[in-house]
Amino acid sequence: MNVAEMTARINELYHKSQNEGLSPEEKEEQAALRQAYVANVRANLKGQLDNISIVEKDGSITNLGEKKRHGS
Repeated sequence: MNVAEMTARINELYHKSQNEGLSPEEKEEQAALRQAYVANVRANLKGQLDNISIVEKDGSITNLGEKKRHGS
């Protein structure tokens, strides 16, 4: 399931919960979808942050992703 489909289903379940309530199975699905969505957002953010480079005052470039991987 792609992010757009996941978001649409999360929204659908939310609206249903507000109008008529959810079955236990739907509540489980909603929780799993939300967890998967948050994991996806975190992974995308981590990927973006790992590709950030900082130009230091001395002109050198520090790649934050490499710096974190090497424990510096």
